[in-house]
Amino acid sequence: MSQTITRAMLNEAAALRTGLPRADVAAVGESMISLIGEALRAGETVKLTAFGSLQVRSRAGRLGRNPRTGTEHQIAPRHTVVFTPSAQLRETLGSISVTSDEPAKTKTSAKIDQDA
Repeated sequence: MSQTITRAMLNEAAALRTGLPRADVAAVGESMISLIGEALRAGETVKLTAFGSLQVRSRAGRLGRNPRTGTEHQIAPRHTVVFTPSAQLRETLGSISVTSDEPAKTKTSAKIDQDA
């Protein structure tokens, strides 16, 4: 699980599985990503059966604090995309064993490692 899967890697795998030319597979993939982006910009929810759903949520403005200095600042309201995995994906992921002995790094743990 240490490798990031790129769009090019997905295109290559889909071309091998389907037997279609890589350029055609890439064009279909680009169209799908574009359509998903357009739907999200329009505020629609995108549901991908057996995978999950993408939804735009509004985050309210709030007061933030710099943890190092303690100074307060206003964080502007914004929109964000939230992914919710389907039950089938959650079930599949539940049966995967992680091979890495290291826990996932959070922003805080990464910062602590840098300071050490």
